[in-house]
Amino acid sequence: MRTNKLLGKIALVTGASRGNGKGIAVGLAEAGATVYVTGRTMNQGDSKNGLPGTLQQTEEEIRQQGGICIAVRCDHTNDSEVKKVFEQIEQDQNRLDILVNNVWGGYETLFNEKGEYVWEYPFWEQPSSQWDSMFAAGVRAHWIASRLAAKIMISQQSGLIVNISHWAGQKYSGNVCYGVSKAATDRLTADTAHDLQPYQVAVVSLYPGLVRTERVMRAAEYLDLSNSESPQFLGRVIAALASAPNIMKKSGKVLVAAQLAMDYGITDIDGKQPRPLSLDQA
Repeated sequence: MRTNKLLGKIALVTGASRGNGKGIAVGLAEAGATVYVTGRTMNQGDSKNGLPGTLQQTEEEIRQQGGICIAVRCDHTNDSEVKKVFEQIEQDQNRLDILVNNVWGGYETLFNEKGEYVWEYPFWEQPSSQWDSMFAAGVRAHWIASRLAAKIMISQQSGLIVNISHWAGQKYSGNVCYGVSKAATDRLTADTAHDLQPYQVAVVSLYPGLVRTERVMRAAEYLDLSNSESPQFLGRVIAALASAPNIMKKSGKVLVAAQLAMDYGITDIDGKQPRPLSLDQA
């Protein structure tokens, strides 16, 4: 379903080797954007988590669909590597219209060394590394990328920063570290939106539903997937948001992907429209 509503726009999606990030990149490219994708897994065999998916595969899939994608290997806990990504985009394109902060950490603790699903174990039984990973590769990585993007977007007096967040930031969802880090993400959204408002740069938190990523599908037997979403669905929603008029009215807010899809008439890749959840239902 290719469109040209983002033709000429430049986007960066962090953490796009697989999962949400890959789906978002595909959706933005589908709408005509030139998409830069980052992550640590450039080639097969680079992955440390045993999951399928590489930046090269994301790039190739987008190109096969007629889109433009540039893969750049980057560890988002390494500030100098992140800075080089933004320098490359500025040198290549002299602008950046959309930043999607999707990269995250801590998901490697979904299972223990015995292969048992331990994500919802009480916080005192979780490794301290879970906290460190979520804040270093998640919240702090969003902060660093947002700082660098802001400097470009301020100069052009336009832009959109999307922080991928979750209902866990507002209510308990089974993992304390995850909830605290997502609440921090939403606070980051609200406060950076305040500072960027005079420059016509919008910042939003986006709540997906249950997304059928590679990691989620590993735990499928423990989950109800009846109202789940494809990763590409998120990309279509962000593409619609980025091309919508009066986007500044949404800046600083928490948005629900499925509700935006209903507002904009967006469907998932299977033609269905996932049901938006309320806080009580999430």
